[in-house]
Amino acid sequence: MALSEKPLLISKIEQVKSRFKEIEKALENPDILRDPGKTVALNKEYSDLRPIVEKGDQYVGLLGKIEEDMEILRSSSDSELKALAKEELDELQLACERTEQEIKRLLLPKSPEDKKNAIVEIRAGTGGEEAALFVADLYKMYSKFVERKGWKKEILQMNPTGLGGFKEIIFSVIGDHAYGTLKYESGVHRVQRIPITETGGRIHTSAASVVVLPEAEEVDIVIDPKDLRIDVFRSSGPGGQSVNTTDSAVRITHIPTGMVVTCQDEKSQHKNKAKALKVLRARLYDLRKKEEEEKLAANRRSIIKTGDRSEKIRTYNFPQNRVTDHRINLTVYRLTEILAGEIDEFIEQLAIAEANARLAEEA
Repeated sequence: MALSEKPLLISKIEQVKSRFKEIEKALENPDILRDPGKTVALNKEYSDLRPIVEKGDQYVGLLGKIEEDMEILRSSSDSELKALAKEELDELQLACERTEQEIKRLLLPKSPEDKKNAIVEIRAGTGGEEAALFVADLYKMYSKFVERKGWKKEILQMNPTGLGGFKEIIFSVIGDHAYGTLKYESGVHRVQRIPITETGGRIHTSAASVVVLPEAEEVDIVIDPKDLRIDVFRSSGPGGQSVNTTDSAVRITHIPTGMVVTCQDEKSQHKNKAKALKVLRARLYDLRKKEEEEKLAANRRSIIKTGDRSEKIRTYNFPQNRVTDHRINLTVYRLTEILAGEIDEFIEQLAIAEANARLAEEA
């Protein structure tokens, strides 16, 4: 790509640089410096734009060098010089592509929600006991990913089965940018393998749904106690047997929406109620966010369907050691490593695809 072609990305970089210089000049103005609030806001924007400006300068420099090498290949009669230019050109193009993707990610609008903690809900879909076992696999995958990131998690609700699976498991992820990282995991995940319950050696296809919500603070969603019906009962384990002698399990029904959240993992009724309210608050926040998004953009649909949970987003094929993300047509043959929490490549490529889609919409 020649510098003279002025692609959309360079135009974006120039806009950012222009704003960067405006802020730089404003921060030298004594009148502005006398306003602490404005000074803090400008310094934050300046800090946010700096990485884009630096990467942008690097990108433009790489494009310039690529153009020089291409000119040598077009016009030079020196075979040795052309060989050197060709070798350098290959390296420059790889570096240019990497830098371009980094800039696109940096250009993505920063949503305040992305910085929030996340609540992850995994539920068994089609496939019976095998689907429940797949839920357990996905939970382990995310647990290992969370551990590698240095984050923390807390189980909020689980409904185990007799063979070690889960009909449902809900947990919170506490860490910087947890929701912004995990939000791409929302959707239907499909597994293809020979179940442990299968005696004929046939490959079965089962599914589980993953929902990732931003954790809502009390200031984000105010719940009127009059809108809640709270029931208490005794906790039960697989098969329905009682696992507690007190009425510590809590079921909260949000009357206006009909949402129901149950929590029975703690021995304390108070702790179960607090966990159930955390999940309810996140769901109500997500519902309000979706309603607002629909009003603002009824006809706009992102290329990356991160919010459409009915979409089959990923397939885990055990016989072929293959994992495919259908949204971006990315296939890797590292299923064992993926299930060990190494999902970074999918998340990075989905973020890049989202950035490309937004840039295309603005073109």
